[in-house]
Amino acid sequence: MPRILVQAVDFNPGAELARLGGEETGGIASFTGIVRASHGAGPRIAALTLEHYPGMTEAALAKLAARAQARWALTGCTIIHRIGRLLPGENIVFVAAASAHRGDALQAVAFLIDYLKTSAPFWKAEEREDGTRHWVAARAADEAAAAGWDE
Repeated sequence: MPRILVQAVDFNPGAELARLGGEETGGIASFTGIVRASHGAGPRIAALTLEHYPGMTEAALAKLAARAQARWALTGCTIIHRIGRLLPGENIVFVAAASAHRGDALQAVAFLIDYLKTSAPFWKAEEREDGTRHWVAARAADEAAAAGWDE
């Protein structure tokens, strides 16, 4: 059963990795996303606000985890995504997969994060240091990465 959490509070990646260990697990792969202060040129980011539709979001993440578990031989899977107002340097997302062999875990994490970036029902607004605010759309590179997993 995958562990799916959508929450305002921070998470501890080390504790989450420890939950995935077990006698059948030979490797655990993970990704921790952190709010960054800039995207290159332009005003720096002061905060990122994430909104979601409760119930729908958790169901979408559970469906995504089920797709990963059907595709790779996983012994465990965790997806944690934060919501609310987050500052640069704060954790935003944690994805981990455990399996008997590293390849399945590594591929599952890449798959999960690619789809989280493009199709998970979250709405993100950047507040910039210059006082402007705008909604963030999926980037073409993220869309292409997710499309690469299509069967």
